[in-house]
Amino acid sequence: MIMRPADFARIRTFLAVAETLNFSKAADELGITSSAASQTVRALEADLRQQLFQRTTRTVVLTEAGASLRDRMRPALAEMEMALTQSRDAAGRPAGTVRIVSFRSAGEKFILPVLADLRRKFPEVRLDITFDDEVTDPVAGGFDITVRIGEVISQDMIAVPLGGELRQIAVASSDYIARRGAPDTPYDLLSHDCICWRWPGQQHPFPWEFYENSRWFSISPPAGIIVNDRRAVLQLAIDGLGIAFCIEDTANNLIEEGKLVPLLLEWTKSFPGFFLSYSRQRHMPAATRVVIDAIRAGCP
Repeated sequence: MIMRPADFARIRTFLAVAETLNFSKAADELGITSSAASQTVRALEADLRQQLFQRTTRTVVLTEAGASLRDRMRPALAEMEMALTQSRDAAGRPAGTVRIVSFRSAGEKFILPVLADLRRKFPEVRLDITFDDEVTDPVAGGFDITVRIGEVISQDMIAVPLGGELRQIAVASSDYIARRGAPDTPYDLLSHDCICWRWPGQQHPFPWEFYENSRWFSISPPAGIIVNDRRAVLQLAIDGLGIAFCIEDTANNLIEEGKLVPLLLEWTKSFPGFFLSYSRQRHMPAATRVVIDAIRAGCP
């Protein structure tokens, strides 16, 4: 049986819905309307004479036939898309979707500044970018490129440093220091109001790390406020609600403007910063390669 032009679109739509179990999300990924996605799946069901999904007003669930078709068609479609990508690459035209996941601060520093030039040079490369500080498995998430600090990158990934070393420092507003005084040592933080950041997906606040006598040590200060957004941490410190702990680069402008005062600098030390990472593969798609090259070339 010869595959008709409509069959490929139907299978792509079916698999997108099968992966998300949500017609709206699948439609957004495919760049079509939710109504079009629903009609395409219904046409496939009519052609196959089988119901692929159980639908209610709130849920979408695969039927046994739908799950079987998904498991058989997923690798087949991936192979077809890879073949098309390699054919485009051979023609010298990087094309296709490149999925990137990045810590928010790293994305603002290394990714956003290069997007305009990248899109202008390679209009057929589609970028799907996620800014998220939660540590997840990039391969399982289907991401091609990751930008994170080195300590959370898997050893089986290729990692390229971006932007040099980083340093974490304690900061507070001059108003807070006038009211409560400045800590002389990290241990003094135990008697201060502290604004703590919790890594998304984690239960406890991130510990504050300091350096003395050639070794690192951690302090878990009492947290009057805990948030999972680094910008909120800095704003709360500016408002005089306590001492915050942050990457120095993110606070430099606020320090220069007099909104924050650095503390305990003699107890700090630089550490390896952000890395661009990607999985080892024999044939990297040209689209992924040009995005990697653009981020590295634009690294300040």
